[in-house]
Amino acid sequence: MVVEEFYLIAVHGGAGHHSPSRSSDAEIKKVLKSACRVALSTLAEGTSALHAVENAMTVLENDECLNAGCGSNLTLNGDVECDASIMDGETGDFGAIGAVSGIRNPVRLARAVLEHSRNPDSFGRIPPLLLVGPGATQFARTSGIEVVAPECLIALRAHRQWAHWKSIVEAASDISKEHRDTLHAIQDTVGAVAWDKMKGMSAGVSSGGLLLKHPGRIGEAGAATYGAGCWASLPSDTTRGVSCSVSGAGEYIMRSMLAKKVADAVILSGPNETHDVLQHVLRQFYEDCRARGEHNPHAGIILLLREQNAEGVIVPRLWCAFTTESMAVAYASSLDAKPQVRPAIRKHPNFRRHLTVGVFAFRRLSFYVERNNAAETCPFSSQTYH
Repeated sequence: MVVEEFYLIAVHGGAGHHSPSRSSDAEIKKVLKSACRVALSTLAEGTSALHAVENAMTVLENDECLNAGCGSNLTLNGDVECDASIMDGETGDFGAIGAVSGIRNPVRLARAVLEHSRNPDSFGRIPPLLLVGPGATQFARTSGIEVVAPECLIALRAHRQWAHWKSIVEAASDISKEHRDTLHAIQDTVGAVAWDKMKGMSAGVSSGGLLLKHPGRIGEAGAATYGAGCWASLPSDTTRGVSCSVSGAGEYIMRSMLAKKVADAVILSGPNETHDVLQHVLRQFYEDCRARGEHNPHAGIILLLREQNAEGVIVPRLWCAFTTESMAVAYASSLDAKPQVRPAIRKHPNFRRHLTVGVFAFRRLSFYVERNNAAETCPFSSQTYH
């Protein structure tokens, strides 16, 4: 059995470019810590992993330093359009919204869609898993979700970035590769995974999307492609369970259904193979994207795994992998009397030439890092987090 009444929350602030300034670094760490504390307190009260994920992501959406909710990137027209999705690992229930304006907390609306999908329709209609645009806003009103004037969600930081980059795009017929890479790296999508006292698992993701995106565009966070941005599964025929949240370039992630692909591969893998599985899946993702002409494919994953060790004990392990310059991650659990929140924002010096795979894993009351001993013979390298 797992440690009595064990519970855990892990959150991310996106895979991409994070400002090297101390003020920006401190802002991101502060909100990630806050999200973990809020979710951990609800888990301690016995709430579900699904509820914890929703609560953690709500905190992240309320902070303007991240690209979700109140801090979302703006579309080409200068508007906020958000995507979000959330999944219950125990039941497989899923809810998502896309290209929605005027919703302060998109994850709450995605959760409402999920709950609505659980109720049989008296006329035999199939409940939606994904709602988009005005229809999603109408559903929010009837579901008691707060709807605000769309302009209320335009953060000053996001507006400044939009004005800066739009002027660059409008001033030239083409922009340099350096400008293009920098523009595409401004993402900071948020997400969370959780494990509750009843051993339930859940995952979610929320995003304002790409800066200067086409109005109406939907990314992996609210993707109609089920299994792209988040996935949670507790198969009845195995002792393994998994929940994962993905960040990065939505179109590439949707093509590969990255969240489900990672989760399925991990569930089917053998003991101690998770590191290799993450490498294999992200290598394939990376190479497929490069074959399509994308030179720096952006993707990051946090993955919470439930597995049985050699002694027959069910244990949790937390993993992180990313192909980008950095990824912002924080986690907290019931393993300590006073749970420690340890945000990790790490830069990989050769990220343009290497696929960075950073690994966390729980073992009883401490963390250990599994390192890739073959780093010199492949385009991957391990990153140690403290």
